[in-house]
Amino acid sequence: MQSSSRWAGSITKATHDQWALARRGQAAHLDSLESGVRSLKRRLSLALGAKGSRHAPGGYRSRREWHAKARRLAVLEDRLAQVRQDFEAGIVHVVRGGKRLLNTRHHLDQAQLSEEQWRARWEAGRFFLQADGESGKRYGNETIRLTPDGRVSIRLPAPLEYLANAPHGRYVLSCRVAFAHRGAEWADRVEANRAVAYRIHLDVERGRWYITASWTRPKARTLPLVAACAQGVVGVDMNADHLAAYRLDPHGNPVGDPERFSFDLTGRAAHRDARVRHALTRLLHWTRRTGAQAIAIEDLDFATGKTREKHGRRKRFRQLISGMPIARLRARIVSMATVLGIAVVAVDPAYTSKWGARHWAEPLTSSKRTMTRHDAAAVAIGRRALGHPVRRRTVPPRHHRSDGGGPRTVQTEPGSLGCEGPGRPATGRAHDARARAGKERTRGTSASSTVRDARSASRWVQDPLLQTE
Repeated sequence: MQSSSRWAGSITKATHDQWALARRGQAAHLDSLESGVRSLKRRLSLALGAKGSRHAPGGYRSRREWHAKARRLAVLEDRLAQVRQDFEAGIVHVVRGGKRLLNTRHHLDQAQLSEEQWRARWEAGRFFLQADGESGKRYGNETIRLTPDGRVSIRLPAPLEYLANAPHGRYVLSCRVAFAHRGAEWADRVEANRAVAYRIHLDVERGRWYITASWTRPKARTLPLVAACAQGVVGVDMNADHLAAYRLDPHGNPVGDPERFSFDLTGRAAHRDARVRHALTRLLHWTRRTGAQAIAIEDLDFATGKTREKHGRRKRFRQLISGMPIARLRARIVSMATVLGIAVVAVDPAYTSKWGARHWAEPLTSSKRTMTRHDAAAVAIGRRALGHPVRRRTVPPRHHRSDGGGPRTVQTEPGSLGCEGPGRPATGRAHDARARAGKERTRGTSASSTVRDARSASRWVQDPLLQTE
């Protein structure tokens, strides 16, 4: 078969990208198998009914379950040996069109497909045109050229130049193309002759041809945390079906009402991805309207925390964390926020939901506002990004400044105006010895005052503008 160097390079590039993707998936599968084998071996080595710790499950409940897990361990060890052998030899298994479509061939009745319909999808998975862009070339791509007015032309290989209907061996399609999503950004690139990659493929279900444009954005510019949070921050709590957001000012006080951006993860993968992208778009536009320049998200990672061995029989919880598109949300929110000039701050997710519900759900609830656990977690995430503690400031003593109402746990910084100073010395107080004869002393001595003064001089300082209700 004869071909030009341009099309040969396109074929080679597509093959290398597919191999690299399969290689990364193989490495992730290998890590998952090794983790499962380690967990099974550890639990099988424990006695039946042994209690587990906070971070590790205990032994199995019955002899029957222990026997089933021992058989499962043998299956995983055999599978791990095969995958490890392929990984060390550099062998990957790639199926054009997907492994799921390949297995559908053996279950046509369940898929409600005929053999001809399945064959059409199978061939469509291999029937596509793809070409990378080149900066400096006309409209950013010499192989598949797409003009700003939507006209598509393809540079044919030398053996097929006799099919050209335009000069210089090009074939111009009769239809026009338009991009509804980020069309203005694409037009700016092609008019500046910047690189744009295209892929033309067939959708068998709809009977339409589609062209996909892609390009690489420059790396996001890193800002200092103080500069990013100068105008406040929007705390975002990521959940399985929605994003809970709350706006906080630079001092950590919640401003306005919480917002919720829902998305549905049922249906096809393309539809699920579009719903997630739409929810993130609404979140970023709302953030710009509030005036904040940063978004705080949790640095979650459930890659190694979805196994049955870690969470036991908690099937609903495992389904919940498995359905959360954490990696997809995190990757997309960074790229989309960069385009709009919004910084993204990743915070530690420890106890954000628990402490947020304990300290912020009740104070922010009113007759016109109903705070949920997720809204309170968004406040906790935002405060942690701003450098403030999640817990609210404690109230002062109720009726006097002695130990009757309890000592203060949070004090103003020493040296500030209005700071609580040391009390009068104990020797200056008159005590009636006769009245207190036979009674135990209940008030603190000078030693207790010294301890209380030392506690008030601690360096645990709160911002004086924090909410105190």
